[in-house]
Amino acid sequence: MIAINNLSLTLKKTTILREISVCFERSKIHGLIGRNGSGKTMLMKCICGFVRPTSGTVTVAGKQIGKDCDFPESVGLIIETPGFIPYYSGYKNLKMLADLNRKIGREEIRKTMQQVGIDPDLKRHVGKYSLGMRQRLGLAQVIMENPNLLILDEPMNGLDKDGVADMRKYLLDLKAQGKTILIASHSAEDIAVLCDTVSEMDKGVLTKISGFEL
Repeated sequence: MIAINNLSLTLKKTTILREISVCFERSKIHGLIGRNGSGKTMLMKCICGFVRPTSGTVTVAGKQIGKDCDFPESVGLIIETPGFIPYYSGYKNLKMLADLNRKIGREEIRKTMQQVGIDPDLKRHVGKYSLGMRQRLGLAQVIMENPNLLILDEPMNGLDKDGVADMRKYLLDLKAQGKTILIASHSAEDIAVLCDTVSEMDKGVLTKISGFEL
C-alpha cells in the first residue's frame, strides 16, 4: 500500500528525516513508535503529500506522491489534533466535510457517528466536546467515506479506559474489512495489541523492528 524509498527531509538547514526506506503492506496495522520530535508526524505528512521531501519518493497504491498525484486517493487521516469548527455540532461538521466530495449522505454520516459512540442528534457544539469526544469525532471523519488507507497520529489521546478499548475494537474491525492502517502511538500496549509490524523512529531515522512484544 505504501512504499517509501530513500526519503529525506531538511527544513531550514535542519535534517528532519534521514534516508528512510520502508514498505507497509495492505490490510495490516503498522505501528510507528518514537519520542516526541523523532519524526513520526512529519513522515505521516510526507505520506499524505502535505510536505514534500527534499529527496526520495513516497508511493501510495501505486501512485507516486507529487508526481502521479498531489495527495493519496482513498485516505482518511488524523494528524495532530483533529480540527473542527467549534461552533458547529459534530453532525454539522461532518456534513460540511462530506459535502465537499459528495460521496456520502445523511444516513452514512449518522451511522458512522453512532458506530464511534456519538449521538448524531447531539446539538452540543464541538467547542464544548471533551478531548475524548473530539477523538471519536475525528475517527468518524476518517472512516465515514470508507477509505482504503487510514493514517492516525495518536488517535487514543484523551480517551478513557473504555474509549481506548472501543477504539482498539474499531481499528481491528477495520483491519478485518481489509483496510490498511498506519498508527503512531506512545502506548506500548496499543502497539502490542493492534500492530502487525512496528517501526521505531529516533532523530529522523527509522528502524524496522520484528517480533515487538510488550
